[in-house]
Amino acid sequence: MLEVQNISAGYGGLQVLWDVSLQVYPGEFVALLGPNGAGKSTTLRVIAGLLRPTGGMVKFAGSSLTSLRPAEISRAGIGFITENSNLFLGMTVHENLLLGAYSVPDRKQIDERLDAALALFPVLRERGKQAAGTLSGGERKMLGLARALIAGPKLFLVDEPSLGLAPRIVSLVFEALQSMNRQGMTIFLVEQNVSAALSIANRAYLLERGRIVLEGESDRLRNNPQVQESYLGLN
Repeated sequence: MLEVQNISAGYGGLQVLWDVSLQVYPGEFVALLGPNGAGKSTTLRVIAGLLRPTGGMVKFAGSSLTSLRPAEISRAGIGFITENSNLFLGMTVHENLLLGAYSVPDRKQIDERLDAALALFPVLRERGKQAAGTLSGGERKMLGLARALIAGPKLFLVDEPSLGLAPRIVSLVFEALQSMNRQGMTIFLVEQNVSAALSIANRAYLLERGRIVLEGESDRLRNNPQVQESYLGLN
């Protein structure tokens, strides 16, 4: 579904990524792991069209995305949840959710997706008339995920969903992502919490200093001595 081929990218004169290549197949849950500053979010920005690569190519369902604008990439079927979820804080929870359906022409389908999203995050039903800006950090994260789910993307890019959240809320968010994947959503997750990400992803890539240094099934990476020592606190 997604193929990143030898991507190099950066900001101004600062190069952040060097020849990054990865693949995501339909129905998979794949994680991109690594320390802060490794280039994980930059990789997502390139895929979503928010940053032009200086080399390489991104393909989605066999077609190149490299020359497309972000809106065109979104319409092609890629949803992107950033660290701050890009909510409209002055609008209500319900209004934010409906914005996810702006490209869905069928009212029945909108209602079905809205019901599915609220079943996944029931707290949002209770908060429907509240301004999004009054929600807790965890509730805002849930709202961002729910809104993207209503849009019906084929591929879901999720950037650091655990950032700044209490462990209990992280568990709820990760359980929701697992549920979305079980229902057929293909997910590409960027995450610093290596242990939590490996517990829910099928496969993972480890990015360090802008380069892929390890890749494989999650169980195999969890048992890798380098990962255990550097990221899992095991000797």
